[in-house]
Amino acid sequence: MYQPSHFRLDDAETLQLTIEQSPFATLVTHGAESGLTADHLPLLFEPAEGDLSGGRLRGHIARANPLASRAFDHRALAIFHGPQAYITPSWYPAKKAHGKVVPTWNYEVVHVHGRLHLIDDPAWLYGVVGALTERFERERALPWSIDDAPADFIAKMCRAIIGVELTVERIEGKRKASQHKPREEREAIFQGLRGEYEHTVADATILSGIE
Repeated sequence: MYQPSHFRLDDAETLQLTIEQSPFATLVTHGAESGLTADHLPLLFEPAEGDLSGGRLRGHIARANPLASRAFDHRALAIFHGPQAYITPSWYPAKKAHGKVVPTWNYEVVHVHGRLHLIDDPAWLYGVVGALTERFERERALPWSIDDAPADFIAKMCRAIIGVELTVERIEGKRKASQHKPREEREAIFQGLRGEYEHTVADATILSGIE
């Protein structure tokens, strides 16, 4: 990933937060016959104590997925996309002053590199399904639990999937948010995002580089 120094995101807490807030990942793998493939799935991050490297990403894929039939211990890349938005030059104060402005796209992204393992263990699969369910149901008024369904039904559903676990070797992040631009321009971007596109305050703050 191209990373100019002013866009580099290397704060461990921010990297972890981006992954946790944008858990639907693109998992890129490479096979001798299939070449590059990309799968899309939610992944839960379990950081190693005191360090992001050595942590794990956990999830599952359908047993019918061709990826599940490849017995391997290979390198893989998981991509997590944070907030992103088109930035129109119409927002820039410089448009009125001299017109020398162009559009851009602001975004936040995290790349997680590591080794991917397939896991075909009923207890492990039950645990990851439960953890994923808890993660996405916990903010609902009446959260659903896998315990709400018959145990034999859940066991049957788990037999239709296979686990994926990525052992983290390296994490890199990028936040392109006009942070190298004048404060006046960044504030104009913030107002534009909040108004025209109705981004949340949090997303507009991230995408405009306003600290």
